Amino acid sequence: MSKEVLLLVDALAHEKNVDRAVVFDALELALASATKKRYNMDVDIRVSIDTHTGEYETYRRWLVVPNEAGLQEADKEILLFEAQEDIADIEVGEFMEDVIESVAFGRIGAQAAKQVILQRIRDAEREQILNDFLERGEKVMNGTVKRADKNGLIIESGRVEALLRRDQMIPKENLRSGDRVRAYILKVDREARGPQVELSRTCPEFLLKLFENEVPEIEQGLLELKGAARDPGVRAKIAVVTHDKRVDPIGTCVGVRGTRVTAVRNEVAGEAVDIVLWSEDPAQFVIGALAPAQVSSIVVDEERHAMDVVVDEENLAIAIGRSGQNVRLASELTTWQINIMTPEESAKKTEDESQKIRELFIAKLDVDAEVADILIEEGFGSLEEVAYVPLSEMLEIDAFDEDTVNELRTRARDSLLTMEIAKEEDAEEVSQTLESVDGMTADLVAQLASNNITSRDDLAELAVDELVEMTQMDEERAKLLIMTARAHWFN
Repeated sequence: MSKEVLLLVDALAHEKNVDRAVVFDALELALASATKKRYNMDVDIRVSIDTHTGEYETYRRWLVVPNEAGLQEADKEILLFEAQEDIADIEVGEFMEDVIESVAFGRIGAQAAKQVILQRIRDAEREQILNDFLERGEKVMNGTVKRADKNGLIIESGRVEALLRRDQMIPKENLRSGDRVRAYILKVDREARGPQVELSRTCPEFLLKLFENEVPEIEQGLLELKGAARDPGVRAKIAVVTHDKRVDPIGTCVGVRGTRVTAVRNEVAGEAVDIVLWSEDPAQFVIGALAPAQVSSIVVDEERHAMDVVVDEENLAIAIGRSGQNVRLASELTTWQINIMTPEESAKKTEDESQKIRELFIAKLDVDAEVADILIEEGFGSLEEVAYVPLSEMLEIDAFDEDTVNELRTRARDSLLTMEIAKEEDAEEVSQTLESVDGMTADLVAQLASNNITSRDDLAELAVDELVEMTQMDEERAKLLIMTARAHWFN
C-alpha cells in the first residue's frame, strides 16, 4: 500500500503541475476525513504520511485548554491538569495525541475523500497560476471579456481570470463578450472564491500607466508624472514635471500632432485630458491646474490647507467648470482646497476679516479704532503676533513710540493669558462629558468649549461640516467623532 501511495502522489503532482507536498497534505486530509466517519461524534483527527516510504499513522488529538475555561467541545478538548497527568510539561494551546488504527488506503476511493484531494490540488494550481502572473510585475492587465455576472465583467488573460466591477467601468462604456480590454490591477484578494484579481478602468493610476506606455521619456526618467485626477469618461487632469530642461513636458506628453494624448483618450472612451505643469510652489501649481482660466490673485492659507483664488467675471465660469468639474479636479490633483471668488467677493471677505481683527484688537488691547487700523495696515492679524513679534519690527512703525509698543505687547500677553485660563476653565467644565468620547483630546475639548459645545449630545447633534469648520480637522476624523458621540443614542 505504501508504494501505491507514492505512485498516486507522483502521478497527481505531475498531472496537475503542483508540488508533491501539496498532494501529501491533501491526502492526509482525505485519510483524516475517512477516519472521522468511524466516530459518531465530532473528533479531531490527524494523519501523518512519511514522504519517503509512503507509510502513514493516524492520531486522535485533543486541544489543551485552561482549567478555568472549562470544556467547550468535550470530544476535541482536554483540561490542562488532566493532560499534565500524562505529559508533565505540556502547555495550553498544545495538543495531546493518541495513536489509533489507520483506515486502509484501498478504501479511500470514496467520492468525498477523492474530492478533498482534487480540491486541494485545484487550490494549489490556482495559487500557482496567480503567482506566475503576479511575478511578471505588471500593473495593467490586457485581456478579453469572457462573460458578465451580477458583480461585473470577468476578464480573462491567459489562464488568469479577473473581475472588473461595474463601479470601476467607465460610464456609458459598452463592453461585450469577446472584446479586448485593458484595466489597472486594483487589488489581489487571495481569499476570494471567484476571481482573485480586481481591475479598474476609472482609477487615476490607470491613466498614469497609459501615459507611461505612450511616452517613453517617462520610462527613461526624463519626465515624471506627479499625479492625476479624473471624472471618468469625461475629463481628467495629470501633473507632469521634467528632469531635463531640454525636454518640454507638456509637448512631449501631447506628442506630434497630439498622437500620444489621442491614443490615451481612445483607450478611456474619449476622456478629455488636461496636462498640467507640476511646480514645487503650491500656488503656481494651483494656477496651472485651473487652466484655461486666468487667475488674478491667490491667497494661501497654510493652516487650513486652502487657497482663495480670485478670477474676474470673464474667467469665473471657466475656472469653476461645468457642475464645478474644473475646480474639483484641480483640487483633487493639487490636494489643496480651492475657493474660487470674484474680486468683489475677495474684497468683501478681506474687509470682513479686517473688521473681526479690528474688533479683537479694540476689545483685547483696549485701544481705539485708529490704533487697531495701524496694526492691521502693518500686517498684524492676531494677538500672538502683537505679543511675540520681535520688538525691533514693531519699533519700525512710525506711528508708535517705544512706550506705546511696550504697552501694546504687555496688553496682548495679558489678554492671551486671560483667554488661556478661561479656555482651561471651560474645558474642565465639559471634560467629564466630552472626554469620554473616543478620539477626544484636551485641545479639542477646549476648542469645542469655545464654540459652546459642552456635552456629548451637543457634539452628536453637529453636522460634519460644522465640526470641520470649528476645529479645522479632516472630514473623516470629524465624521468618526460625531458617530462615536451618537453611539449611546442607538445603544
